[in-house]
Amino acid sequence: MRGRYVHRVWASDPTIYAPSRYRRACEYDAFVPDPVMGVAVTLSGAVAGVASDAEKAISDLNRAAGPALMPLARLLLRTESIASSKVEGLQVDARSLARAEANQETGRKVGAEAAEILANIDAMQMSIERAASAEEVHPTDLTDIHRMLLARAAKSAVAGRLRDSQNWIGGNDYNPCGAVFVPPPHEEVERLLDDLCGFVNEVTLPPLVQAAIAHAQFETIHPFDDGNGRTGRALIQIVLRRRGLAPAFVPPISVILARERDRYLSGLTLYREGELAEWLEMFATAAAQAAQLAERYAGRVSALQGRWRSRLGEVQRPPRADAAAWRLLSVLPAHPIVTVPVAVAATGRTKPAVTNAIAELEAAGVLARTSDSTRNRAWEADGLLDLIVRLEAGEE
Repeated sequence: MRGRYVHRVWASDPTIYAPSRYRRACEYDAFVPDPVMGVAVTLSGAVAGVASDAEKAISDLNRAAGPALMPLARLLLRTESIASSKVEGLQVDARSLARAEANQETGRKVGAEAAEILANIDAMQMSIERAASAEEVHPTDLTDIHRMLLARAAKSAVAGRLRDSQNWIGGNDYNPCGAVFVPPPHEEVERLLDDLCGFVNEVTLPPLVQAAIAHAQFETIHPFDDGNGRTGRALIQIVLRRRGLAPAFVPPISVILARERDRYLSGLTLYREGELAEWLEMFATAAAQAAQLAERYAGRVSALQGRWRSRLGEVQRPPRADAAAWRLLSVLPAHPIVTVPVAVAATGRTKPAVTNAIAELEAAGVLARTSDSTRNRAWEADGLLDLIVRLEAGEE
């Protein structure tokens, strides 16, 4: 076992609105994990091989990164963020979310669940950018990510704040007695997060092994009242970026974890029980599958862009080689539904040039209007959302 249990008593509270059995005092055991900083890990040949294969798959995915494929980095990051939200039960289909994103970019209202998932994308982007430049990761970096994640959530009052009471997973809503898992008491959280960040700043273990342990340790600490899973999965990407394994393309590991949610949760339990090899093998397998899935979709998106270029080149009067239409076409994979302001920002071209480019791409059948409204118009890139739907579902 990677830790120890501490026995606690939950005080009775006759004032709460709950069945009488939940108002009584009860006993429970909270789990306090062992520190991970400086931990020595010995892997069997089989597990080491799986981890090495997964690192190679992620490295191969990133080696394909070039100027022409860089918009795919945002697509994969978006997919990872959405899948991470789905693990927590947030469900918004890809088309609805893309339209909500376009509405948000133009200052229009979006639904609460879509807004929360979009905040997840922002938090993931921030975490990776910060990790790429920071000398060290500190607990404040994790609370900053959490603050962005929950900024638009129903529980936004706890955003960016470490918990100051006991939390638990499963069981009932009133006390931790009979819960599936009870994380460490709140007074242990700061110490354990300091230790975890120290571990993240080390470079002794293979990157994927470090990411797997860091994530499982974070989920065991469960330092927040809500949003722990999404913050902990952002931590995976922080480690992979800091160690140079994923400098450009984020493998959408959460796509695989969401698809195999029960196995993922069982793996976290195995980690706490000291079955580190089983957890590492499960995590490495998911990472390898995610990287291979992303590589296949990179090829499909690249082929789709090729078809777009053919359409634009076959119009009666094709744009000049340096026209904004070609530039916009190259960045469309990052924006399945695009607006004029977003296109201006993405291409660096003027508003008149972008407006003309959108008209040319619309005439070529590359873009299609999502509504007939004359205000806040948006256009969908032909065929791209079909690919994204399949990618987010983890389909081959």
